[in-house]
Amino acid sequence: MFVDVNPAPHLAIHKWPDNEKPREKLINIGATALSDAELLAILLHTGHKSKSALELAKEILRLANNNLSELGKINVKKLQKLRGVGYAKAVTILAAMELARRRQAGTIHKKTVINNGSDAAMFFKPMLADQPFETFHVLFLSHANKVLHYRHLSTGGITSTVVDPRIIFREALDTGATKLLLCHNHPSGSLRPSQADLRITTRIKDMGMLFDIQVMDHIIVSETGYYSLAEEGMI
Repeated sequence: MFVDVNPAPHLAIHKWPDNEKPREKLINIGATALSDAELLAILLHTGHKSKSALELAKEILRLANNNLSELGKINVKKLQKLRGVGYAKAVTILAAMELARRRQAGTIHKKTVINNGSDAAMFFKPMLADQPFETFHVLFLSHANKVLHYRHLSTGGITSTVVDPRIIFREALDTGATKLLLCHNHPSGSLRPSQADLRITTRIKDMGMLFDIQVMDHIIVSETGYYSLAEEGMI
């Protein structure tokens, strides 16, 4: 049987013993010793009337089925439906989720070499897999497949986004890239490319031939994995 060791959970955290306060625990024994709820409570700073910041944090986690990946998908309006979560708290949570996503993505840097769709998926999946909207990104590569630069090109709705190839090639010329790798996500979880996906890929590939810039691949990522047009013989 689970027993909540936190004293008087409805009591304001500042009235708890120092060794039970999340901030003090983090300082004294390290962040890894804290639960997800305790870490979230530190971000929230305060609770609401009859519930502490920790209780509010637990409510927020329950809203996300106690899954941090799911929490990363929740928008401000949904968070604000919880009593005690105002605009400032909701924005703070979303900012923290984005920082976590960028930290994970940041483990791959400019020295990375992209040789295939799997390498590209490893680069992009931390950034794109749990996004609630479709977003389009481009990797700019050297002749030796080293990453020179990457750019978030556009964000759209749940099922589509708009891509302007002129922006891609202007940036490719500025960075000296000779190869491109295209990537977007499918929030629905489906990995099959749409006809629009195939059309924009062909358009960018054809435009690249004018500048002697190769489009290596176009991958689609979701939480379930990735789809490579090159690996499937579609590019």
